[in-house]
Amino acid sequence: MVKLRPLLAEFIGTFALIFVGIGAIKTAGNNVLAVALAHGLTIAAFVSATMHISGGQLNPAVTFGLVCGGHMKWSNAFRFWVAQCLGGISAALICLGLFGRGVVINGTPQLAINLAAWQGILVEGILTFFLVFVVHGTAVDERGPRRVAGLVIGATITLDILFGGTLTGAAMNPARVFGPAVAANFWHDHYVYWIGPLVGGALGGFVYRLLIERRAAIA
Repeated sequence: MVKLRPLLAEFIGTFALIFVGIGAIKTAGNNVLAVALAHGLTIAAFVSATMHISGGQLNPAVTFGLVCGGHMKWSNAFRFWVAQCLGGISAALICLGLFGRGVVINGTPQLAINLAAWQGILVEGILTFFLVFVVHGTAVDERGPRRVAGLVIGATITLDILFGGTLTGAAMNPARVFGPAVAANFWHDHYVYWIGPLVGGALGGFVYRLLIERRAAIA
């Protein structure tokens, strides 16, 4: 039997991220600090609110990292991906109705003019690796500081955007780009935001599983 509560939690949390993300970029423009804080605070709030329901993943790359780290089954991951992507699409469609296509496009992470696609994939991969590693260390590992996991994960989103916001938009989340792409029919360099985060998420899950959890078990 499919449990709907975790899927609803993932839908709502991802909806919030994309809705606030697009709105923050509309309001703050080129103020990277404001955009970083908006995304980070949203993640901190909704990871904390949904962690006991769905694990507070809110990101297909995080879900993939949990699968690769041995903490989630493929069948559940596919359901989470659908819920996350639908949340992103719904939020972007509402922003489209409120603000118009131009705002949704501007609120979509994009590569800097002088950045090649392979560089964007590398940046997104590294930033997502950081994120998934932190998720494992705080929210997944029983030895981690779970009480502050949401805050720490939100802080990781913030610092990642402070670094990568002007390079790739620092999406670290395929749903963050997929939702606006569907709503605005804007697919420029779209593959970058699937390949980079999914590879980075997978490496984050594998590395934590093989080098941290395994060593702890041996010790």
